[in-house]
Amino acid sequence: MSFPASTQLPIWRSLLFVPVTVERFVAGAATRGADAIILDLEDAIPAAEKPRARSLIATAASRVAAGGADVIVRVNRPWRALICDLEAAVMPAITALMLPKIESADHLRLIAETVEEIEVERGMTPGHTRLIAMLETPGSIFRAESIAGAHPRLVGITVGSEDLAVAVGMMPEAEGLLFPKQQAIFAARAAGILPLGFLGTVADFNDLDQFRVTIERSRRLGFTGASVIHPGQVAILNEGFRPQPDELAHATRLVDAYARAIAAGSGAITFEGRMIDVPVVRRAQALLDRHAAIEQRTRA
Repeated sequence: MSFPASTQLPIWRSLLFVPVTVERFVAGAATRGADAIILDLEDAIPAAEKPRARSLIATAASRVAAGGADVIVRVNRPWRALICDLEAAVMPAITALMLPKIESADHLRLIAETVEEIEVERGMTPGHTRLIAMLETPGSIFRAESIAGAHPRLVGITVGSEDLAVAVGMMPEAEGLLFPKQQAIFAARAAGILPLGFLGTVADFNDLDQFRVTIERSRRLGFTGASVIHPGQVAILNEGFRPQPDELAHATRLVDAYARAIAAGSGAITFEGRMIDVPVVRRAQALLDRHAAIEQRTRA
C-alpha cells in the first residue's frame, strides 16, 4: 500500500524525553513548553518495566499533549521488543516514532512496512505515523545518505552521541562529534527532512550558559531542533532554534531591497556593503519562512 508523502515538515525546536513510567514527569510535561514530547520506552525504562510502559502510552500521550506538543515514542531496537512497541504505540495520538540504532535503509524500510500494516489494521490514515532515525553506530554514519532517503515516512534524522561515542571508543565531545553530526545534517538536507541534534550530548545538562552557546553553534551548522532530557533546557532550544530579531530585521530589508532591484531589472545588488545574489536572498527568505511557521505553531 502506498501513501502520499507529506511535504510539510513539523516545527520541532525542542523535543523533551519523558520516561513514560515516571508519573511526575508525565504529569508536568505539558507545561514545559516543548514542541514535542518523546515518551521513552528505551533507555529510561528497565527491562522488567517495559511491558507496563507500553500499557501507559495511550493515557500518557493525551496528558503530555495537553499543552499543544506533538507526541513521539522512542521504541526499542531488539526486533521482538520493537514489534511489541509498535503494536502499543501506533495510534492516532502518536505523531512519530523515534527509532534507535538504525543501521541501513533496508532496516528502516522494514520497520516502515510493519508500521503501515498496523495502521491499515486499525483504520488509520495511511502515512500518519512519521519516523525519526537515530544513527548510533559507526557504519550508520557512512550510510546516512541512504537512510535519510529511505522512506517517505522519515521526517528527521539524528545522531545518538552517547551510543556512538561508546561504539567508536571516543568521548562524546564536540571535536569528535563534528564529523558524524555534519554527515547527518548533509544527509537530512539532501533528503529534505529535519536535521535534529546539537554538537554535544544530552547527558550534560548542568551548565545552561554553555548549553546556550552550544545550541547557537549548532544552529549555525544547520540543525533545526534537538532532543533533551532536562526541562530546564527546553526554553534555550526554543529560543536558540528560532531566527533572532536582528536576523529577521536584516532578512526583511534584504528581501525587500532585492525585490526592488529585480523590478528595476537588476539581478545582483550591493546591500549594506555586501554583494547580494540569489543564494543569499534564498537564505534570507528561508529564515523569514521559518519565523512565520514558528509563529503559526505558537498561535495554534
